Amino acid sequence: MRLRYRYRLYPDAAQRQALAQAFGCARVVFNDGLRLRQEAREAGLPYVSDGELSKRVITEAKKTPERAWLGEVSAVLLQQALADLNSAYRTFFASITGKRKGPKIAPPRFRSKKDNRQAVRFTRNARFSITVGGRLRLPKIGEVPVRWSRSLPSEPSSVTVIKDAAGRYFASFVVETADERLPRVVAEVGIDLGLTHFAVTFDGRKIDNPRLLRRAAKKLRKAQQALSRKVRGSNNRKKAVVKVARAHARVADARRDFAHKLSAALIRDNQAIYVENLSVKGLARTKLARSVHDAGWSQFAAMLEYKAARYGRTFAKIDRWFPSSKLCSACGTVQDEMPLNVRSWTCACGAAHDRDVNAAINILAAGRADRRNACGDPVRPPLAVARVGEAGSLRGAA
Repeated sequence: MRLRYRYRLYPDAAQRQALAQAFGCARVVFNDGLRLRQEAREAGLPYVSDGELSKRVITEAKKTPERAWLGEVSAVLLQQALADLNSAYRTFFASITGKRKGPKIAPPRFRSKKDNRQAVRFTRNARFSITVGGRLRLPKIGEVPVRWSRSLPSEPSSVTVIKDAAGRYFASFVVETADERLPRVVAEVGIDLGLTHFAVTFDGRKIDNPRLLRRAAKKLRKAQQALSRKVRGSNNRKKAVVKVARAHARVADARRDFAHKLSAALIRDNQAIYVENLSVKGLARTKLARSVHDAGWSQFAAMLEYKAARYGRTFAKIDRWFPSSKLCSACGTVQDEMPLNVRSWTCACGAAHDRDVNAAINILAAGRADRRNACGDPVRPPLAVARVGEAGSLRGAA
C-alpha cells in the first residue's frame, strides 16, 4: 500500500529563499507548458506531446536569456511540474470523454504566485536523502531540519515540499508499506454521523461533536476584522493575512487530529465498521452548511476506509437512501415522516427509540446484510416485500 507521511520542516532564511526560487521555477514551467498547448489548440495545431513539451519548455528554454535561471534549480522538480500538467490534461480528457466517473473536471488553470499553497516534488532521480543527523538533504537547497513525529516505515520514493497559507513548510514522503493485519476481533459497529453528536454507535455510545470552527469563531472574527482594516498591498495586510491563515490552520489541524484518533480507535476495536454514505455536497447547500463543513464527515470516512484496508478490517458505506432513521429496528416498520427535530420516538409495536441509536442499529444490520462471503454471495439476503397472494394465512389451513 502506498501512503504519505507528512512532517514539519524548519528551513533557515537561505533555505526559504532557495525554496521560494524552486516554487517559482516550477510554477513558470507549468504555466509555459499550459500556454504552449493552449496556443497550439487555438492555432489548430496538433496536441503537443509530453516529450516535445519538455524539450521546448525546459531544455530549449534554459538556453534563452529569458529562462536561463531555470538552470539554478534541480531539473527533477521542473520535470515533475510538467508531469502534473500532463496528469491534469489526462484527467480532463478522461472526464469529457466519459472514461472518468464522477463530476466533470475542468481543464488545467494557470498557477499564481499568490496561491495559498506552493509545492515542488523531488523523486529518487533528484537524489534527495535523509542524513544521519535526521535532516532532509535536498538538491540545491541544503539540509533542512525535520521534526520527526514518527519513523518512516520504508525508503521513500518521492518527497513533496509544501508551503501552506500560514507560512509553514512540510515534507510529504511517499512510501510503500505492507498491510499490518491486526488481531481479529468479534466486535462490529454501525455508526450514525450527525451534528448534535459527531458519531453515535449501535450500543448507545455517543461521541460529542468538538465544533472546532465554532469554538474558534471569536478569534477568527477578530483576525478577519483586523485584516479588513488594513490597506491593500501594504506589509501590515500581508501580516494580517498570515494571522488569519494560522488561525484557520489551527482549526484544521485539531479537526484532523480528532478524526485520526477516533478512526484509529474504531479500527482497533472492531472487525467491521459501517457508516452511512452521506451527501455532504448536498447538505453543504443548506442552512446547515457551516456545521456540516465543521464536522468533517468526509475526512473521517476516508480515514476509516484506508485504515481498514491497511489493517485488515471491513469497511462499508450504506446507501444514502436507506431509511435508517425512520426504520424501526425492532419490527421493521418504516415511519412516514421523521423531521430533524424529533430526537426520540415510539413505534406502533411499542418499542421506544432514540433516533440516532436506532439509526446506528439499522446501519449495522444493513451493513451485515450487504456483506459478501467467500463465494461472493450476500451473507444474509435482504428483506423483500411479500406479494399479495403470499401475505396472510390461507383459509382452512391448520
